[in-house]
Amino acid sequence: MATWPWPSLCLLAIETVDGEVQQYQPSTFSPDASNVLVIGTEMLAKPNDYGLIFLFREGSVVFWNVEDKTVKRTMQILEPHEIQPYEIALVHWENEEVNYRISDGHSKLHRGEILLNSNLEPDESILEKFAFSNALSLSVKLAIWEVSLDNFVESIQFIPEMLKAGKQVKLSRSEVMQKIGELFALRHRINLSSDLLMTPDFYWDRIHLEQLYDKTCQFLNINRRVKVINEKLQHCTELTDLMRNHLSEKHGLRLEWMIVILISIEVLFELARVIF
Repeated sequence: MATWPWPSLCLLAIETVDGEVQQYQPSTFSPDASNVLVIGTEMLAKPNDYGLIFLFREGSVVFWNVEDKTVKRTMQILEPHEIQPYEIALVHWENEEVNYRISDGHSKLHRGEILLNSNLEPDESILEKFAFSNALSLSVKLAIWEVSLDNFVESIQFIPEMLKAGKQVKLSRSEVMQKIGELFALRHRINLSSDLLMTPDFYWDRIHLEQLYDKTCQFLNINRRVKVINEKLQHCTELTDLMRNHLSEKHGLRLEWMIVILISIEVLFELARVIF
């Protein structure tokens, strides 16, 4: 099983190509899981389980027991539906892979391996796979934002060094405001428009699935990573606030000098009128 970041998707169905990918929507999925499309495929990596593809609207794809050729073909099918695509290298680099197997007893995540109950009905098994997939998708989405934040940090890392050396930071007011906008947009996506800070509504009345979801999130260190990324965001916010205050002071100082110059000119005119 593997998860890849993918551009935001607004798909109602997936194209069928040579019979490889077929739509599969279990009736047990409730409206509060409308952010995902479930696809079944007969192109299996192993014969002991059926193949499933979870397509998350936020831009992640999770494959269960799907052969590599079908994985690549599915990605090609999705390509025309890209919205604000990520870099190709980032798509292939930021992924999660977790082994799973069918076993007796309750489904669980044990020592980094997913164990699925062999006695579950197909729809129940799909719901459990969705819980695991949801956490994996969240981890990949967070990884993309971590890269975005690292790129932002790299773009402003020269500022502390220049301030330390006593040099003037050559950034215009519009450039500083642009950086502030980038920072707040990232902060909004992480803390307000995602499920990183709270459990999705889907699990409120599904305690068993919530436990699977939470356990997988713990295994992927999502809470710790969110804490680290928010600490970085706070540091970047302090730095951009410093630059904004610095520019405001420079602007205020410039206005003061303009006022002094205008007053000096007025005094000179008055002196000239009195003398001449």
